[in-house]
Amino acid sequence: MKNTFYEIKIITDFSAAHHLRDFRGKCENLHGHNWKIEIVLRGTELNEIGVLVDFGEVKQATRALLSEVDHHYLNEIPFFADRNPSSENIARYLFERLAEKFDNDKLRLYRVSAWESDDACATFMRE
Repeated sequence: MKNTFYEIKIITDFSAAHHLRDFRGKCENLHGHNWKIEIVLRGTELNEIGVLVDFGEVKQATRALLSEVDHHYLNEIPFFADRNPSSENIARYLFERLAEKFDNDKLRLYRVSAWESDDACATFMRE
């Protein structure tokens, strides 16, 4: 089968404060969100026990990364010094950091979505 793959997803969350510089709206004021984060990985081959990657490994790496932003003021994190801590950039930040761990010859981080509310999210992904 051509162009087939396996995909796994975990969902987690974190809470943090931020403000959007030069937004010209209420989000320019200091406020917070309880972000829901979706992490999606893809690969074409399962390992010797029949899994793409252990969910526990993905959850542990994600929890470690989220501990750096959970209950923090996102504008003070160096990644956001020259970019707004928007949901788009939060998804990108998490993607770039997790890709360091999960991109290899059998597994690729495919997509990270950051939900700032029940009906609004932004996604950073690889083609």
